Amino acid sequence: MGFLIELVHGEGWSGRLWFAPGVFAARITNNRAEGNRCLMKDSQILSAFPQAADRLPAQPRRALVFDACHVGVVLRAVLFVEMVMAAGALFGATGPEDWVLRLAVLSGAALPATLAWLIVACSLKKLLARLPAAAQQAFGIVLGALAGLYGCALMALPGLVGRAPWTASAVTGAMLAAALVAALVLRAKGRMPADTAARLSELQARIRPHFLFNTLNSAIALVREDPARAEAILEDLSDLFRHALMDPGEAVTLAEEVALARRYLDIEQVRFGDRLQVEWALDDSAGAARLPALLLQPLVENAVKHGVEPSAAGAQVKISTRRRGGTVVIKVTNTVPAGQGGRGHGVAQDNVRNRLHLLHDVQAQFQAVLKDGVYQVRIEVPA
Repeated sequence: MGFLIELVHGEGWSGRLWFAPGVFAARITNNRAEGNRCLMKDSQILSAFPQAADRLPAQPRRALVFDACHVGVVLRAVLFVEMVMAAGALFGATGPEDWVLRLAVLSGAALPATLAWLIVACSLKKLLARLPAAAQQAFGIVLGALAGLYGCALMALPGLVGRAPWTASAVTGAMLAAALVAALVLRAKGRMPADTAARLSELQARIRPHFLFNTLNSAIALVREDPARAEAILEDLSDLFRHALMDPGEAVTLAEEVALARRYLDIEQVRFGDRLQVEWALDDSAGAARLPALLLQPLVENAVKHGVEPSAAGAQVKISTRRRGGTVVIKVTNTVPAGQGGRGHGVAQDNVRNRLHLLHDVQAQFQAVLKDGVYQVRIEVPA
């Protein structure tokens, strides 16, 4: 299955674009005196995806089903265990002072055990990723039982308890670990629909009829006077589609996202000309920061759509990156000469915000503000 888009220019030029699951081909021809001579031959710009008949049997893909290496996960795990200990200390407490004393003893054992569980689970994440999902979850529960025994030992060695509850501590540790593993698995699964929705949203945005039409029309107009530039436009367009259709995994580097945004702006530069003034201020040391795939391009597209497109005079768009210690700051700024205009639905920004928090949790920050005719989106992620 595939579909063909054909544009016919008033001067006899025509353009064809063919989309199929593994093929993206473009052809621009002149229907006049050249006798339908092909100026740009059909070219398979996209790397073809393997056809079904050529694919090897799919191997089961193993991935980490829970990740304990996020600061937010550590904070929530400690808070969860502390609340359970606070509830447990109520049993048998004769008054507030006795409850506080019991809570202090339980916390002295539970908190080090919890931190030990988190440290071991985080340190072994690469090894755990090689195991089946059931084995990973079982490991987390067994590790919880061992952590419970460790906490019991911390109470027994100083003589804080008369008879050490080894079995009860192991069972409690296993149950708390099972609850933590279940919460982390649900969190990991929650990332999948967000990524899928983001890819569909960005694919839909890139194949908007007017964007596709304008891109192809710009390429057709350049065929006679600058064939190389026309071909470059089509290559940029194919690269956008390739990134929208590929499955890059959990995250990509900031440098890769910047390269994709450059492709998009190169296409729009042909369309808007001097109306689009682009400025880059990039810090090379920030390029290794990890981001969800297809994060920067929709923000740049919003800057063009709401800043440049409504204004006859055009607008300025600035993309800057900077590393500050262990944090990378990303800014997408655009002037709004035509005024704020109607508010959008905020789908792209909500998508970006949600995916950032799924990847980096509390370590990610997202802010957007319009002030004095300048709109800016500011993102902070770990370096």
